[in-house]
Amino acid sequence: MKIALFPGSFDPITIAHVDILNRSLPLFDKIVIGIGLNSAKQNFLSSDQREEMVKTIFADNAKVEVQLYEGLTVDFCRKINAKYMVRGIRSASDFEYERAIAQINQTMMPEVETILLLSKPEYSAISSTIVRDILRNNGNVSPFVPKEALTFL
Repeated sequence: MKIALFPGSFDPITIAHVDILNRSLPLFDKIVIGIGLNSAKQNFLSSDQREEMVKTIFADNAKVEVQLYEGLTVDFCRKINAKYMVRGIRSASDFEYERAIAQINQTMMPEVETILLLSKPEYSAISSTIVRDILRNNGNVSPFVPKEALTFL
């Protein structure tokens, strides 16, 4: 079984995340959306809110599973038996960042391949950071998040 991990903080999940995941689904038997917990990071949404939001969005897709995890992403890959990681990239700076992480992960766990998918041009400006800023300033985020996420925001 081909299992991939789609890791991230998903604070909150955006339509760009959903697009990357949906485009990667035909490549794998199962994709685990791994919501990384980082105690050093101040999150906008709690881990439970993020988990419930992502589960709600993908409730009708049997190939998608949602799990919280702490620690190294490669260790989580071992735990769930994932041989692939899916990541989205929007820009050259995203590529450089993701390339460095993929190379480090490859050194720590050579059997895991990172698959980088380019975001669609219309989603390249969307990031969770920008969505959080809009939310903090009471702006309308509906163009940037899945409709199912709005009840959590």
